[in-house]
Amino acid sequence: MKFLLSDDQIQLQDAVARFAADTCAAGARRSAFEGETGFDAAFWDGLMALGAGAVSLPLEHGGLGLELLDLALIVEAIGYEAGPGPFLGHVLAGHALSRWGSPTQQAEWIPKLASGATIATVALVEAGSETSHYRWITDLDPASLNGQKAQSPNAELAELLIVGLRDGGLALVAKGAEVGVETCDDIDRTRRLSNVTFKNAAAELLPGGRVDDLLDAARVLVAADAFGGARRCLDMSTAYAKEREQFGRAIGSFQAVKHQLANLAVSVEPARGLYWYAAHAYDRGLEDRAKMASLAKAHLADVFMQAARVMIEVHGGLGYTWEHDAHIWFRRAMFDFAWLGTPQVHRARSAQLSGW
Repeated sequence: MKFLLSDDQIQLQDAVARFAADTCAAGARRSAFEGETGFDAAFWDGLMALGAGAVSLPLEHGGLGLELLDLALIVEAIGYEAGPGPFLGHVLAGHALSRWGSPTQQAEWIPKLASGATIATVALVEAGSETSHYRWITDLDPASLNGQKAQSPNAELAELLIVGLRDGGLALVAKGAEVGVETCDDIDRTRRLSNVTFKNAAAELLPGGRVDDLLDAARVLVAADAFGGARRCLDMSTAYAKEREQFGRAIGSFQAVKHQLANLAVSVEPARGLYWYAAHAYDRGLEDRAKMASLAKAHLADVFMQAARVMIEVHGGLGYTWEHDAHIWFRRAMFDFAWLGTPQVHRARSAQLSGW
C-alpha cells in the first residue's frame, strides 16, 4: 500500500508553493495585512490562473475534478506563506456546490468560482462560536433566509455565500441588499472575519446539503493551513538561530535553543500524516472521517500555536516588532486555533465520536 503523494500532487503543491513564495516576498502578504480588506489582487489572480480555485470542482464545469486531499495540499502551501485573501472560504463554498448543488446551481456558479471571477465564502458559525446547528437560529422559509452568522471569512469580498441552516442543511445566497455584512477587526488581518445578517434574503436550498460534512471539510483544511504555518515557523526559527550571534556565537549553538528547535521539529513533521489521513478519510467516506477531522484540527492547531510561540522567543525582541513578519504567522496560528472550535472542543468531540 502506498502512503506517499503522487507525482501530480507533488507538482501541483510545488507550483502553488513557488508562486506563493514569490508573490508574498514581493509584498502581497504585507500589503494585504496592512490594507483595509486583507485582499491582494495579484495574489488572488495568480492563484486562480494556476487553477488553485478549480482543484476540487467538477470537470464538466471547468474544474480539475480532484479531491479534498489535493485541495488540502494547496492550502498547506498557502499556509506556509500566510497567503492572504478569501481562498479558504472560497474553496469551501465551491466544495459545497460540487457536492450538493443542483445541476442548475452548479452550471450557473461553479465556472465563475473556478475562474475566480466570482468570490464565494461560507457562513457557518453563529454567536458564541457555536458550530452545532441544533443551537442555530438561521433558517430558510421557504425561499427566504433570516438569521445572523458570525465569523464568516472574507464575507465583505464575497458575492456568493453558502449558509448553514438550523436543520443541518445548506442554502445558497447571492449577496444583495437583504444581506448585511459587518467586518470585524479580528486578529488575523490576512483573513478577515465578518458578521453577516440575513433579512428575508432570497436563497436556494442545496439539495441534500449537510452542514456537518462541510464543517468537517473546513476542519481538515484548517489543519492543513496550520501544518503549513507550523513548518514556516520552524524554518524561520532555525534560519534565524543560525545567523543571529550572541557572545560571539550563533544562538543556535546554545543548548537551550537547540533543544527548543529539536523538540519543535519532532512535533511538526510527523503531524503531516494526520491531516493527510483526515482528508483521505473524508474523500473515501470512511467511518472515522468526522473523528479524524476533529483530531487533525485539534492537534495541528496546537502544534502551530506552539511553533509560533517558539518562533517569537527565538527571534527575541525582533519578533515583537511590527516591521518583522513573525507576528503575522502568530496571528494566523491564533485564527487556526480558534476558528470552528478550539482544540479542547475537538478533542471532546473526537472522544464522543469514539464512544468514550
